[in-house]
Amino acid sequence: MSVAAGSAAPPARTGPQVPVHRLAWSGWLGPGGPTGPAVPVVATVLLLCAPANRTAPGGHNGVTLADMCSGVLVMWCALRLLRDRTARRTAGRAAPPVLTPLAALVLGAPAAAFALTTIASADPEASLPGLVRYLQLFVLVPGAVLLSLRDARDARLVCAAVVLLALVEGTVGVVQALTSTGASYQGENIRAVGTFGALDVMGMATAVSYGLVTALACGLNPPARAPRWLRPCALGCAAVLVVPLALSYSRGAWIATGLACLLLLALRGARTTVGVLAAVVAAGVVLVGGLGVATQELAQRFQSITEVSDAPDSSVTDRYTLWSAATGIWRQAPVTGVGPKGFPEHRDSHAALELSSGSDTAGAGTPFQREPLLSPHNMYLLVLSEQGLVGTVALLGSWGALLVCGVRRLGRARHGSGACRAADCGTVAAGLLVWQCVDFCYADIGGPSTVLTALVLGLATWWALSPAAEPKAEPATEHGPEPKPGPVAGHAPEPVPGLGAERSSAP
Repeated sequence: MSVAAGSAAPPARTGPQVPVHRLAWSGWLGPGGPTGPAVPVVATVLLLCAPANRTAPGGHNGVTLADMCSGVLVMWCALRLLRDRTARRTAGRAAPPVLTPLAALVLGAPAAAFALTTIASADPEASLPGLVRYLQLFVLVPGAVLLSLRDARDARLVCAAVVLLALVEGTVGVVQALTSTGASYQGENIRAVGTFGALDVMGMATAVSYGLVTALACGLNPPARAPRWLRPCALGCAAVLVVPLALSYSRGAWIATGLACLLLLALRGARTTVGVLAAVVAAGVVLVGGLGVATQELAQRFQSITEVSDAPDSSVTDRYTLWSAATGIWRQAPVTGVGPKGFPEHRDSHAALELSSGSDTAGAGTPFQREPLLSPHNMYLLVLSEQGLVGTVALLGSWGALLVCGVRRLGRARHGSGACRAADCGTVAAGLLVWQCVDFCYADIGGPSTVLTALVLGLATWWALSPAAEPKAEPATEHGPEPKPGPVAGHAPEPVPGLGAERSSAP
C-alpha cells in the first residue's frame, strides 16, 4: 500500500539500538537490570585463579586471599542491607525482612549448634578459630550469596564464573601433567593441581568438578531464551574438563562427579543418558587405550578405589585408620564432641599403629615436606568427632532441607508454566549439592578451595530458599493468558540470531 502525498510518514523507531551479540547474551542471562549485587560473588570466584603461594608447613591453616575476599563479601552484603533498610525507613516505608523464616532456621540452626559445641568443649579458647571457620563456610558466606543474588540473571553469572574458573585451573593442570611440573605422584611430578599448589591437591579437582557439573547442567537444560551456541559450548566445556579431572588423580572427586552427572542425565531422560555414557566410554578408550594418556597411573588409581583390605596403598590405609579414630573420638564425647579443631589433639590416642606420621607433598613449586594428618578426610566424621550429635544433626538437617526444598522447587520449575522459569539454575544447584554431599564422604574442609565450596552452598541456598527463585505463574487475563505482542503493521521484526522471534521491534 503506497503512502499518499502529504500524508504523515511512519514514525521513526526511537530508543537505543542494542547490538545483536548483547541481545543474545542478555537472552541467556534473562531480563533484568544491572547485576551489581552479584559482582562481589563473581569476583570472589574468579580471584581463586590467583596462585595460592603457600610453601610453609601447615600453611593450609592460614588466612588466604580467598578467605579475605569472602570476608569482604560478607561485610559488603551487610552494609548494603543496612543501607537499604535505612533508606526505606527514611522514606517512610517498612523495611522488608532480610531472611524468610525458613532461611533463618536453615542457616541459624547450624550456627547455634556450632556455638554450643564450642562452649561445651574442654578448651573453648582453642576451639574459637574452628567456630569462626565453620560460621564462615556454612552460615555467613552462603547467607551472603543468598542475599546477593536477586534473580536467575545473577545466578547465571555466578555459574559462568564457576565454569571459567574450572577452565583456567584445568588448563594449568593439564600443562603441569604434560610438562611434569605438577605435584608429586608416585615419584613423578605429574599430578595436576592448578594454581592451588601441592599443599591443596584437592583444590583443582574441586574447582574442575564444579565447572564440569555446572556446564553439563546448562548444556542439558539451557534457559528457554538461550542462544543457539550455549548448548554446544556448555557440553564442549564439560567434555574438555574431563581431562584435567582425570589427571588430578582424585578418587573422591571422580566418584562424586560421576554420581552428580548420572543424576543430571537421569533428569534429562534415558536416551540422553545412554548416548552420553556411550560417548564417554568411547572417548576414554581413545584417550587411554589408543593414545596412552597416563594409562598405568589411571588404572592403578581406579583399582585402588575398591581396595579395602586387599593390600591397599598407604593413602587408603591412612584414610580408614583416620575414620576409625574419628569414631573413637566421638564415643568419648557423643553429644557435643571434643570441640572444633579438637581432632588433631585426640587423634593419636584413638588411631591404630598403621597410621602414617604424615603425607608427603612436593612439586608444583613446593619443596618436599611432611604434612600432618589433621583431619579424617571425611566431613561427616569430622563434624561427628568434633561437634557430636548436636553439630552433626544441625548441619545435616540444614543440608537435607536445602536438598528437599531445591528438588521440590526444581520439579515445579520443570513441569510448571511459569513465565520466568529458571529450571537451569535449579538443575545446577541440585547437581552441585549432590556432588558436595558425596564428596564429603572422602574429603573435608581445608585450603582456599573451601571458600568455593561455601559459594556453591550459597548458590544452592539461593535456589532452595530465596523467594526470587520461586517459579512464577503465567500472567492471565479475563480471556486466558496475556497474548504476546506481535509485529506492527509496516514494520517487520528484526531477526536476532539465537533468540528467534522473542524480541520484536517497537514502532
